[in-house]
Amino acid sequence: DLRKQARQLENELDLKLVSFSKLCTSYSSSRDGRRDRYSSDTTPLLNGSSQDRMFETMAVEIEQLLGKLTGINDKMAEYTNSAGVPSLNAALMHTLQRHRDILQDYTHEFHKTKANFLAIRERENLLGSVRKDIESYKSGSGVNNRRTELFLKEHEHLRNTNNLIPSLSFSSIAMATKENMTSQRGMLKSIQSKMNTLANRFPAVNSLIQRINLRKRRDSLILGSIIGICTILLLLYAFH
Repeated sequence: DLRKQARQLENELDLKLVSFSKLCTSYSSSRDGRRDRYSSDTTPLLNGSSQDRMFETMAVEIEQLLGKLTGINDKMAEYTNSAGVPSLNAALMHTLQRHRDILQDYTHEFHKTKANFLAIRERENLLGSVRKDIESYKSGSGVNNRRTELFLKEHEHLRNTNNLIPSLSFSSIAMATKENMTSQRGMLKSIQSKMNTLANRFPAVNSLIQRINLRKRRDSLILGSIIGICTILLLLYAFH
């Protein structure tokens, strides 16, 4: 009796799934045809409320049938595990496994078809909202359209200007750097020539500067020697 009920439910599910798959296929085909026919954006894309209601109804019916078939399989499993049928256990387990595989296949096919339908509907809803925005934009006043065109032109000009700025800025920076380096080189040459001129004109000043430098070096050596001797004495005192 349970096997008869399972087979009856499986036959109903098979017919329902075929109709469900045809509904999803026809929904997709009708949407593609409507997009080709109304490519001029004169008619809204979404017009399938009846198909949506049919989809929801068939999905509920198939889910109910799957639930009933799952219950029948559970009852057959309980009967197989009962203590009164030990000799038929292997055959019953094989039959039960076959019905479980059929249930799994039907469930997988249902969820796959349902997911495809929902994906198509979500895409169509998105396209419909985009088309509505386009229609509202086209139906706007001439002043708004003119302002939008002016804004777009201004944006294009700004983008072209931004594209020209890097090349102009790099060339101007290179020229400015070259001019600065040239002027600095001229200044250094003039300073060097002036120093040479002063040294040639005032040899006494040059010798005085050399003496001062020598005295500085001698004082530095004396101060360094004193500091080193003091450091050594402090270390000797500290260790003794």
